[in-house]
Amino acid sequence: MTALRVSTTTHDQVAVIRVDDPSTSNALSHRARVQATAALESVAADRDIRAVVLTGGDDTFLSGGDIGELAADPTTAMAARDGDRFWQALDDVPVPVVAAVAGPVLGGGCEVALACDLVVAADGAVFGLPEVGLGILPGAGGVQRWGRVAGRLRAAAVALAGQTVDAWTAWDLGLVSRVVPQQRTVAAGVALAAEVAARPPLAVRSVLASLADVEEVPLSVATARDRDRVTALLGTADAREGFAAFLEQRPPRFIGR
Repeated sequence: MTALRVSTTTHDQVAVIRVDDPSTSNALSHRARVQATAALESVAADRDIRAVVLTGGDDTFLSGGDIGELAADPTTAMAARDGDRFWQALDDVPVPVVAAVAGPVLGGGCEVALACDLVVAADGAVFGLPEVGLGILPGAGGVQRWGRVAGRLRAAAVALAGQTVDAWTAWDLGLVSRVVPQQRTVAAGVALAAEVAARPPLAVRSVLASLADVEEVPLSVATARDRDRVTALLGTADAREGFAAFLEQRPPRFIGR
């Protein structure tokens, strides 16, 4: 019960949340979710943070649900999962979240990665949704997100037939943003998050809202919302600074207003 460690470190305006539990091969246990939720909520409340990196152990991101918990008392385990705030906390982070993943990225761990805004994968990472082999299905949107990105038939091969895909295949399918050597996974995740953190925060949040609309609303509604977002952003100090910096051929200095 003492091996689990959830830590948060900061690199300028980037927060790195690491969930590491060697005793369970980094299973997404109830304890892990509770502690990760607290870390996510703390980071979300920090106005100085402009991007987040979510990662796991050196060899495993998050290996999925804790099968021991589910097998011991499925009803209680599910109630605990539904009762905690992990998935909502992940969704509520107001800045981009980068998943830096290595090793097996399976089941619930795969769903966590797919719920993030960007994914940096180690070249040895393996992605899959094996829940059907346990008599259940992915319960946190894994089939939906995989299907909407890669198509229904590719999602069926993974969720029904239990196929897994390597990092480069995941990149080809559009599930991964970058593939890097394993020893550089977290560093590459931080570098990508830093790129985003340097962007004007109001515009970044508007892009996040626009990306959410990709899966949620019809195209006509989404484009109308984007026009409204552009109109609102044109009145900001950051937009004026962005235009001025472009015309003066100098680096912009964004202040978040």
